[in-house]
Amino acid sequence: MGSLQHCCCQLPKMGDTWAQLPWPGPPQPAMLLVSLLLATGLMHSDAGTSCPVLCTCHNQVVDCSSQRLFSVPPDLPMDTQNLSLAHNRITAVPPGYLTCYMELRVLDLRNNSLMELPRGLFLHAKRLAHLDLSYNNFSHVPADMFQEAHGLVHIDLSHNPWLRRVHPQAFQGLVQLRDLDLSYGGLAFLSLEALEGLPGLVTLQIGGNPWVCGCTMEPLLKWLRNRIQRCTADSQLAECRGPPEVEGAPLFSLTEESFKACHLTLTLDDYLFIAFVGFVVSIASVATNFLLGITANCCHRWSKASEEEEI
Repeated sequence: MGSLQHCCCQLPKMGDTWAQLPWPGPPQPAMLLVSLLLATGLMHSDAGTSCPVLCTCHNQVVDCSSQRLFSVPPDLPMDTQNLSLAHNRITAVPPGYLTCYMELRVLDLRNNSLMELPRGLFLHAKRLAHLDLSYNNFSHVPADMFQEAHGLVHIDLSHNPWLRRVHPQAFQGLVQLRDLDLSYGGLAFLSLEALEGLPGLVTLQIGGNPWVCGCTMEPLLKWLRNRIQRCTADSQLAECRGPPEVEGAPLFSLTEESFKACHLTLTLDDYLFIAFVGFVVSIASVATNFLLGITANCCHRWSKASEEEEI
């Protein structure tokens, strides 16, 4: 596709456009009208920017999907609202790629080979509402991944099999987020802090992950149970992979009773009892060893005496 060139976000100046037009002699009404029409056409053409090769552009929708692209196309129309780069082989998005496309509302990057996104990618994409990153190779979601993307309503991170970690502040500031899909990844744990700052969350998909339902998962499950009326979750698909005693159990079937052992605390009497038992066991062990020693010694003497009598 060639190297990515930085886009120019400024419209051409009127003076520059007029300077490029032929101007033979004194101004005439007919020539003035023709020049004005040409200048208007030039400005409109520059402002829109032609459609990239291998893409189709129509009604502010740019479709570059399924073109076997290894890099993102440069110089999109500046009024692009819907950009599809799905089903390609893109491995990286350059920093500042979305700087000029402030009208962008939908970005589809599913089914590529992305491992990360550059910091500040959405800094100027204030209107971005739908982001699809499914079927990629993300291994973690860092704290600044969605920085300044406060308008996001839908995020799809499903089917990233190497996704192991979501930073507690990964979704910080996304107060308008309604749909979050983290299904079919490699998550064994998810911090409560990552979700409790999402007041508008309606749909949460977390099934298909190898959840370890230990004590660290209790705060998240308790939060989910309290929000289950407002937050639709794929409860049938979310299962525990460990510890062994709850393997295969539906995540949302676990109750406070399931985590009762996590809250056991020892009192002073418990510690004294344990110390006493330990002392008794130690004395018993010493006595046992003493008796075994005496028995062994007696057996040795008896055996030796028997041998002497035989001689």
